[in-house]
Amino acid sequence: MLLELTSLQNPKIKAALKLNERRERNRSGLFAIEGYRELSRAVAGKVQLQTLFYCPQLFLGSNEPALIEQIGRQGTELIACHPNVFEKLSYRDRPDGLLGIGVQMKQTLQDLDRALTGVAHPFIIVAEAIEKPGNLGTILRSADAAGVDGVIVCDRCTDIYNPNVVRASVGTLFTLPVIEASSEETLNFLRAKQIRIAAATPSAKEMFTDAQLSESIAIAVGTEQLGLTKTWMDAADLQVRIPMHGVADSLNVATATTLLLYEVVRQRQVRA
Repeated sequence: MLLELTSLQNPKIKAALKLNERRERNRSGLFAIEGYRELSRAVAGKVQLQTLFYCPQLFLGSNEPALIEQIGRQGTELIACHPNVFEKLSYRDRPDGLLGIGVQMKQTLQDLDRALTGVAHPFIIVAEAIEKPGNLGTILRSADAAGVDGVIVCDRCTDIYNPNVVRASVGTLFTLPVIEASSEETLNFLRAKQIRIAAATPSAKEMFTDAQLSESIAIAVGTEQLGLTKTWMDAADLQVRIPMHGVADSLNVATATTLLLYEVVRQRQVRA
């Protein structure tokens, strides 16, 4: 507990607040990580933390001091804040008194290739041009739960370091291989690895529960409004749909992705 800030005009506070803007995140290569669970997983994922802001008056549990001590041992600058200052930093309705500034992890398809070494049947998500940070974060959370080997974000609309991606992923962004690549690069990678592509679309004839998904598979999902582009639809080895019995013609992309992931899990458990 090395320094206490009480002024919103402090340069460190101003610099942290700027990270709410995508342009500043891109320029600096830094991003904000708020919350006990998220920071715990950032530490587990070996994210380099430059600064940790904390406010004991806002802690929601009893484990925060141990995490602060652990982060401090890594050489991270620790800065105590007055509640008014921390609440200005926070992007949550109910902050828990912990917010770190981390260095962005620049993972590549080569990193994913190494992570797949020894994996008999890779299980991948391709998320093309997902627009809403909350949806992308939820997809990452479901990917972690379903045991996905990696997530490839293609032709990004949403910055994976957006605070709402971090929050909705509950920190699984840091414990999964999450790659940003173009569609062309991703298609070449999947073909080289002999990973079949299953495209989710309401127009498909085959039900997702009837498709063969237990082998090496990449589940491809697209934008909330328009779905996958022609590039991915043409490249897909199979197209699948989720039945819709109401007035809506499709599910939220994160919900649809979760259903598809757990169908892969179900088929692999049956096969085992």
